[in-house]
Amino acid sequence: MDTNEGKNNNRGSRFRLAVVIPTIGRYEELRRMLRSVAAQTRLPDEVIIAGEGEENEQVAREFPELHAKFINLPGSSICDARNAGMEAARPDADLIGFFDDDIVLEPQCFEALLRFWDSGPPDLGGVGCNLMNGMPMPGRRLRALPIVTRLGLYDSAKGIVLRSGFHTTLSARADISSAGSTVPTPDGHPAAPVVEQDLYVRWLPSWAVVYSRKVLAEFTWDEWFEGYSYLEDLDLSYRVSKKYRLAVVSGARFYHYPSKTGRLDPYLLGKKEVLNRLYFVSKHPELSGPLCCLALTIRAAMSLFLGLAHRDASYFKRVAGNVAGFAQAAMGRIEPVSGGIR
Repeated sequence: MDTNEGKNNNRGSRFRLAVVIPTIGRYEELRRMLRSVAAQTRLPDEVIIAGEGEENEQVAREFPELHAKFINLPGSSICDARNAGMEAARPDADLIGFFDDDIVLEPQCFEALLRFWDSGPPDLGGVGCNLMNGMPMPGRRLRALPIVTRLGLYDSAKGIVLRSGFHTTLSARADISSAGSTVPTPDGHPAAPVVEQDLYVRWLPSWAVVYSRKVLAEFTWDEWFEGYSYLEDLDLSYRVSKKYRLAVVSGARFYHYPSKTGRLDPYLLGKKEVLNRLYFVSKHPELSGPLCCLALTIRAAMSLFLGLAHRDASYFKRVAGNVAGFAQAAMGRIEPVSGGIR
């Protein structure tokens, strides 16, 4: 008997799905995530937990129906963990999914993903899930200015990558509160609109995404992105999108409840904002370094404004990190930013 066959595991799909969950000692979050996996109407064929934290193996044992295995990778980055999990997946897995440890899936999430794969185009390379409680992006008035679109700094089109190297949201315009359905965020504020229909895009976030095994034989997570790997998802998915189609599946719903552990110090996040974005742009000749620098400068100004408006020192630390990142880039040192996880 197949390991998960007891719960209609082959229901409605010809694909076999391996799920990789990178983690960094977030035991309660991982337990909550695995609980939502175990409640799926279509269980995955394999679950691989990869990352740091000795108790993860004990947490995995609490869900025997998942037959999860744990790969202990002390000191690894999230890209290291994803690549290791991908390599450890069973050879007959057609699809490999990557899911963060601080999300919760609705019960029909995997079933909706696989149903989309079954009917999708032959060149389908990756699909993302539909975030139901995303926070609205700041600066909606600034993004609505025509000059911003003309300069390639933002656009109302969903899920695209601009010449500046910045990417647009996946949901129906997050700067217009009436465009699309919303649900409350964990703190009770209105969420950004969700994806109401299946949507083809040019990039996919990494918190809940599935790629074909064939695609991952050509493209891997770039381990240049160290530690808290900011923009690693944009980097991988944009490369994939040049050869394969990507989509967000509206019926594959999930919720993100950001963990308070494993977060990056604001100063180092500010450095990463600059250096990681410039590194990404440097890999693609169709993108513009000068426009990227302009967009990063505007983003730093927005952080400064938010710090003043909310009297929040973390924004000022983030701006200081932006300045340090620009200074390092000016010296020709676009290098990974390590450490600072708290």
